[in-house]
Amino acid sequence: MTSAVNSAHSNEQEFDYIVVGAGSAGCVLANRLSADPANRVLLLEAGTKDWNPWIHVPVGYFKTMHNPATDWCYMTEPDEGIAGRQLQWPRGKVLGGSSSLNGLLYVRGQKEDYDRWEELGNKGWSFSDVLPYFKKSEDQERGANDYHGVGGPLKVSDLRLRRPIADLFIKAAKQIGIPFNEDYNGEKQEGVAYFQQTAHKGFRWSTAKGFLKPARSRSNLTVMTHAHTSRILFDESGETPRAIGIEFLRKGDLQTVKASKEVILAAGAIGSPQILQLSGVASSELLSKHNIPVVKELPGVGQNLQDHLQIRLVYKTKQNTLNDELNSYFKQFKVGLQYFFKRTGALTLAASQIVIFTKTKPELERPDIQFHFQPLSADKPGDGVHPFSAFTASVCQLRPHSSGHLEITSTDPLKYPAIHPNYLSDDRDVQVAIESIKVARKIAEAPALETEILDEYVPGRQFQTDEELLDAARKYSQTIYHPTSTCKMGNDEMAVVNDRLQVHGIQGLRVIDASIMPEIVSGNTNAPTIMIAEKGADMILEDNKS
Repeated sequence: MTSAVNSAHSNEQEFDYIVVGAGSAGCVLANRLSADPANRVLLLEAGTKDWNPWIHVPVGYFKTMHNPATDWCYMTEPDEGIAGRQLQWPRGKVLGGSSSLNGLLYVRGQKEDYDRWEELGNKGWSFSDVLPYFKKSEDQERGANDYHGVGGPLKVSDLRLRRPIADLFIKAAKQIGIPFNEDYNGEKQEGVAYFQQTAHKGFRWSTAKGFLKPARSRSNLTVMTHAHTSRILFDESGETPRAIGIEFLRKGDLQTVKASKEVILAAGAIGSPQILQLSGVASSELLSKHNIPVVKELPGVGQNLQDHLQIRLVYKTKQNTLNDELNSYFKQFKVGLQYFFKRTGALTLAASQIVIFTKTKPELERPDIQFHFQPLSADKPGDGVHPFSAFTASVCQLRPHSSGHLEITSTDPLKYPAIHPNYLSDDRDVQVAIESIKVARKIAEAPALETEILDEYVPGRQFQTDEELLDAARKYSQTIYHPTSTCKMGNDEMAVVNDRLQVHGIQGLRVIDASIMPEIVSGNTNAPTIMIAEKGADMILEDNKS
């Protein structure tokens, strides 16, 4: 422990449920569990309240990512698969978690993803089982149908920004045989479309706003920020260990709080396995390295790490793009006025405008790659736009075979774990990366776009052979910020939770967040994480009926 930490003391409070992490999952859990006034619920968040005004502006992720006030600012270890580079991995350190600084894109994945989860032995996780939970959360701007709900806490809306270059990108995709699909979250995913976003009337709609804010006035819900969980407390007097509370750091003090029913980890794909490892729930080999007593040996904690790696292609254009609207302080001022008075324009921009789900090979049964199109270009979020007209078309493999791991490097809960993504370590992923660049270039060479493009700025036309394209993929790829699966659900030796999201071999402890995905979903991960929390909350309430 750091020298600033005083000796542990109890705050003499006991709750029925303690939820660790007020992110995409934690805010949902806090709302649903506290809806019954008989349940005493504590929500612990290591970060701050969502006061930063940039959190609530859709394009504000340019200001909140890589900002230590709102972002954990994780960094991966050097990774051979991406030419030895280290990548920044932003994760939200604020109420709402990553839903307060993500790209706002509402994507559920493919129905086959969830059917596959059930095939792996996770009863109750097929698409037909999880669809009601997606609908339960949703307040869909377009109205209700067989796939969408209205009246839920999560606002889902169409974009309030459109640009001619985006329409040309859609036209080019259609010209190479990719169909237009108005609803990629509906009957089928394949096709090109405008994204929908978790926003309402020009404002970001995080889970802190949609789920937590309406519940804050409940007397049975306590929300504590700046509370950094250090470990789980266990009663090991019986045959099976039982989680009975949490130890956490707050304002230099080491405090404890008790849970009479359950402790629920919702700290995300990095935070949840880190807390388990610090608490003695991991492989005995790792724990012995740090002299942490083994509470339960679960070698899968921190393993099976999956993420979507995107290959960025940037094209200089004749057509004006958002670069031209944002490349001077005067123009930025005009954009600010447009947003202030109309809630429209560039400040309502989600991380991308256009999505494509398609195949690298026609014989495939379902899409294996996804495009994110932006009518602008920058080296990374947080950097200024390039001083020329350009657009970005990033492409990622939807279901990578490569997987990595993360592990603590110290018993100090404030020290970050070592993150090893292990990108492009599987030959099957290597081939998809090569083919995905070819698909991107095929779109760029379609008649609708070809005459508007001046040059391929990144990676550049010097990369032509398969070997060269792989080199480009390794050098010009970035994360899409989708870490998952580090506490995977299942029954095999590497599984951490069962299909009720209960940690194997421990009573009173669940993990409910993106880390429980047995395999990463085919698309962005925020909407699936919210669904997992909705379903998890119902399971908790069912299992604790008196």
